[in-house]
Amino acid sequence: MKLYQNRDFNSFFQDTFTFLKEHGKHFFTFFFTVSGALIILLAIVSYYVTKTYTESFMYSFSTSGNPTASIDQFANENFGVFVLTIIGIVILSILFWIIVYAFTPIYFKLFEKHNGPNFGMKEIKDSYKANAGKLIMFVILGFILAIPLAIIFGIVGFILAITIVGILALPFLIGIFSSLYHMTLLEQLDNKRNFWDSFGYAWQLIRSKFWHAVGCIGIFYLMAYVVQMGVGLIQGIVQGVQSITVIQEPVTIDEMPVGSLILAIVISVIAFIISTTLQTIIQVNQSIVYYGLKETSENVNTKSVIDEIGSGE
Repeated sequence: MKLYQNRDFNSFFQDTFTFLKEHGKHFFTFFFTVSGALIILLAIVSYYVTKTYTESFMYSFSTSGNPTASIDQFANENFGVFVLTIIGIVILSILFWIIVYAFTPIYFKLFEKHNGPNFGMKEIKDSYKANAGKLIMFVILGFILAIPLAIIFGIVGFILAITIVGILALPFLIGIFSSLYHMTLLEQLDNKRNFWDSFGYAWQLIRSKFWHAVGCIGIFYLMAYVVQMGVGLIQGIVQGVQSITVIQEPVTIDEMPVGSLILAIVISVIAFIISTTLQTIIQVNQSIVYYGLKETSENVNTKSVIDEIGSGE
């Protein structure tokens, strides 16, 4: 399929599913090859950290019976370890973002360069290496930009959350926020614009077909949210049962039945993989929207066809 095509609301949807149908195997094979081990590692670490600190706090509460005293006791006994844990998670999360989040933009740029999925792991690794500095700067500048954006979007989100109708609009607000960053990175990988110019251009593209782009991406977020709610419910039930057991009969992770521990870890890993996969599918949709909007704005494909005709003559 051609990336550069004029698209509207319907074709944003259709071409996203067409891409997944035609190239999904190639895309996800390399996605999990590149990031699968890191996803599983982060899922297990997140599970252990959450479970350990939750059970430690609940154990303190079950023995003291005083919520305030439990919090003080928990903070005093685990402050150093807690700080180190946070630092470790932040570092791991940044590494996760650079590898996992950047995969889709890198893949689509290679797809564009090779006119299809005519590339392999070598090209993907080379692209990561070539853009390593740019990705790190994107994280730094993106974090700086996120501060004022979070305030603006937070205020708008709070206003929307007041009403039932407004709550339904929250996925679309999140879609705008995430699409700005995703399209900024896609544009920056072209090496034609810096971060700030790329961000401005991303906003220009979204604004050109605002309701088509935001509507499509927002619906994808809404669908992903529904799926994650179902997965989260199952995960919450399992963890809730284990937490109640801890209150009644306080035990550490080492003392938990092996079967129960394995089940909890497996569910946690599966939930994390599903969440990451859904986010990646949303990124695929955002990429399709990006190329459609860019074709409308710059007529990239049209100019390419004219050049081919001219060179043929």
